[in-house]
Amino acid sequence: MSATTRITVTLPTEQVAELKRLTDNVSGYVAEAVARQIRHQLLGEELRRYEDEHGAFTDEELAAAQARILDSAARENPASAA
Repeated sequence: MSATTRITVTLPTEQVAELKRLTDNVSGYVAEAVARQIRHQLLGEELRRYEDEHGAFTDEELAAAQARILDSAARENPASAA
């Protein structure tokens, strides 16, 4: 298990109520949301770097990437693919 640090976060009351409705583990839920956002930002930075070096992605490249993403998501969660 990785090390943790306790912090204080201020959220709108409505978000806190919804979090508590959705999960008993608010810290875990927030940690996963933060991890997902960090991955999203790092990927965006890497894609921008790639485009700076190689030019914009073509429509074909974007379509192929989308197909791979959707295929991967379907394999991870077969119930939602139906």
